[in-house]
Amino acid sequence: MKTALSPLALVATALFSPLPALAQDHDHSQMDHSAHDAMPGMAAEGEMDMAQPAPSGPSAGSGTSLLPANEGMGGLHIPAGNWMVMAHGFVTTQYTDHSGPRGDDKFYSTSMFMVNGERDTGWGRIQLKSMMSLEPAMDARGYPNLFATGETAGGQPLVDRQHPHDLFMELAARVDFNLGGSTRAFLYGGPVGEPALGPSAFMMRGSASYNPEPPITHHWFDSTHITYGVVTAGLTSNLWQLEASAFRGAEPDEHRWNIETPKLDSWSVRATLTPSPAWAIQASYAQIKQPEALHPGEDEHRFTASAHYADSKGFSAMLAFSNKDRVPGGSLSAWLAEANWNLDQHNTLFGRFENVANDELFPDHADPLHDRTFRVSKFQLGYARRIPVGPVELALGASASTYAKPAALDAAYGRNPWGYTLFARINLGN
Repeated sequence: MKTALSPLALVATALFSPLPALAQDHDHSQMDHSAHDAMPGMAAEGEMDMAQPAPSGPSAGSGTSLLPANEGMGGLHIPAGNWMVMAHGFVTTQYTDHSGPRGDDKFYSTSMFMVNGERDTGWGRIQLKSMMSLEPAMDARGYPNLFATGETAGGQPLVDRQHPHDLFMELAARVDFNLGGSTRAFLYGGPVGEPALGPSAFMMRGSASYNPEPPITHHWFDSTHITYGVVTAGLTSNLWQLEASAFRGAEPDEHRWNIETPKLDSWSVRATLTPSPAWAIQASYAQIKQPEALHPGEDEHRFTASAHYADSKGFSAMLAFSNKDRVPGGSLSAWLAEANWNLDQHNTLFGRFENVANDELFPDHADPLHDRTFRVSKFQLGYARRIPVGPVELALGASASTYAKPAALDAAYGRNPWGYTLFARINLGN
């Protein structure tokens, strides 16, 4: 008689079993979601079989989101008995400087580290998922990001700043059940996770893989990528995915080392189409209960749509739209287009265009521009030089940004604001 293991026992099995040699940068392209019955790259004795072809299903993004199959995630893959442990992450050291009266400069570091355990069974697949960051160690005001808004520090709204991410970005599990062919039913959830809403979070999608700056539209597209309390159920295949989530609507507070009390007071639905290895197209809708601490009593209806393209030669791009309809309140929309192009084994070009309607640029109620909506555009281009160093990759690069805005913002931002970022990034795997 077999004894079922608890989640803690499964984690211990995955992390502390005797580990064979590391397998670096193996493209697992949809190890979370594809419907093939055997785990790709695994031989009968638990050894890594590097001759296995890449699976045809889409790749896994953040939470339960999907990316094109051509966009497989690198990193370290460690066979551990019947489990495969996958480690992926990065650490960057950055200096950013933005011009104008509201501009600022800062030397800082950002990070993300992910460890997942995965096991195939006769009836489906079990996954244990974790993601963490050491960004809470930086100042609570985060770092400069002109025209970005969202969340607080010391009880004050963050404007023209990007907030640090929480220590725990994901602590969740997923179980898939084979239904026949490439179709599976799945259940995902945990105390920290991501609901079925929007495209994959920016730090997980290839179109932003070397961009050192978060989008100023972050709180339109992927503000829910750290959510305290998530349950998602869905159906998935190699061609499509349908899913629905219940989750906590409130964004993380400014105390970033802890796990906040989970709730299920909001809901979302998402449909994703993956017609070929090059495409992942999604549309999603959510009703979110009081997401922002600065807008108590104000709910949000959010719609997003995105099309993500990735070829097999190192080019990835995404076009996305989002609309936040506040209840009570107005409607705020945003557009985002970004691309990453690995020209060869060492050189990468990347860029991003954003256009967003924002009414949080002047939080002081006494300011005559308070609560006024301004539509702002950001144009960003950058370059990275990639250098393999053993089991890691070092990327050295820079980006420059310029902005288009209404003349009414000249006094606050200057007539022609601009900014730049220099960075050194270490990626796990190369």
